[in-house]
Amino acid sequence: MAGHSKWSNIKRRKGAQDAKRGKIFMRHAKDIYTAAKEGGGDPEMNPALRLAVEKARDANMPKDNIERAINKATGTLDGVTFEEVTYEGYGPGGIAVIVQVLTDNRNRSAAEIRHAFNKNDGNLGTSGSVSYMFDRKGYIVILNEDGSIDDDEITLEAIEAGADDIEIEDHVIEIYTEPASFVAVRDHLSESGFTFEEAEVTLIPQNFSQLSKEDEEKMLNLIDMLEDEDDVQDVHHNLEISS
Repeated sequence: MAGHSKWSNIKRRKGAQDAKRGKIFMRHAKDIYTAAKEGGGDPEMNPALRLAVEKARDANMPKDNIERAINKATGTLDGVTFEEVTYEGYGPGGIAVIVQVLTDNRNRSAAEIRHAFNKNDGNLGTSGSVSYMFDRKGYIVILNEDGSIDDDEITLEAIEAGADDIEIEDHVIEIYTEPASFVAVRDHLSESGFTFEEAEVTLIPQNFSQLSKEDEEKMLNLIDMLEDEDDVQDVHHNLEISS
């Protein structure tokens, strides 16, 4: 599993988001939504939601934004019905792309997604056209920049908790689980005192592909355009980012 490429993609995304205050809030809103959808809207009864809310507050995210994200997930946002829609397609050079959307207007979202693909030499595909290239996995990242975490210790902890795979490279610890085991592994590691940089059930590419410099720039622009859309929750792809 080419896990380190997954982390490289996340680092780039986070770097771009951190440059824009609005994108920071959008990322926290997504994390809150996901946690509330998974475990309910009460932070006292949902440790993952409690952590997501605390991180959002640390970033000075407004209370209304936090409550809106929870209400979206629990279906209690007055007068608005949201639905989850998944789009599949190909970016420049045949890169596989999956776009997960949460929207109150399917037609608007479809038009915006199609425009982003068309503008960057990509095209939308049919349902199932690229999803077979991805595996749904629990994914946890722990940074060990100061070297305080022993590689053998974290490996044993993760495996005992039910992890399928663990990769350690350049002070980055990446842990993979089956979706059904994710919560148990996450909670066990959290209770053991480990701090997560990422912790989610997500789509992991089975293989990554490289592009020419020109096509990579187009692909990165496509990712940026998609992630700038308010309705977009996540963009998954199998691009091996060169830098």
